Amino acid sequence: MPQGESESAQKLGLEIIGFMRKKMNEATKKHQLNFALIGTPAEGLSGRFVRIDRERFGTIPGVTDREYYTNSFHVPVYYNISAFDKIKIEAPYHNLTNGGHISYIELDGDPTQNLDAFEAVIRQMKECGVGYGSINHPVDRDPVCGHTGIIGDYCPVCGRKEGEGGKGFERIRRITGYLVGTLDRFNDAKRKEVEERVKHSIGESMDMSFFEEESA
Repeated sequence: MPQGESESAQKLGLEIIGFMRKKMNEATKKHQLNFALIGTPAEGLSGRFVRIDRERFGTIPGVTDREYYTNSFHVPVYYNISAFDKIKIEAPYHNLTNGGHISYIELDGDPTQNLDAFEAVIRQMKECGVGYGSINHPVDRDPVCGHTGIIGDYCPVCGRKEGEGGKGFERIRRITGYLVGTLDRFNDAKRKEVEERVKHSIGESMDMSFFEEESA
């Protein structure tokens, strides 16, 4: 079970990563060198490792039944969870991965249309101890009129239809830490992972208690 679904899974995850960090600390002391634990994306291994494990252990529901593993200590990308809960779950791992880490959430709209919610997400990351956080959201651009925002089949400014005049809309997405306009260069496993990513809601679960405490 993913961390977001089971407290026991979260506890086990922290024990595993904590054990790994302990080994890094012991190696640092023993060899007088800087050993660190990194929450790496390891994009090329997300599909390869699951194939190896499936051949060895068979198809295990919730483990090897997909074409990829979700990277690092992240809550599985397909698990439906709010942005605030995802941050709370992943934050403790940042303190353990002293060589590098990241937590991100996926938004399904233009954050400039709800700046209070956007700020609340950033503050939640800060309050929970996230060392490096990212908010992914779609960015579209009409190369003809120059409008930038969320664009469907028609540009909301000039009314141009997608592909009209031989020019499509530029659709920029953040995948694996890079801003890309296409998934053509990614392997099948990574494309499948991107397809199954859920958007993290921020409305109903917004915890404004720390705003109230600061203003008290």
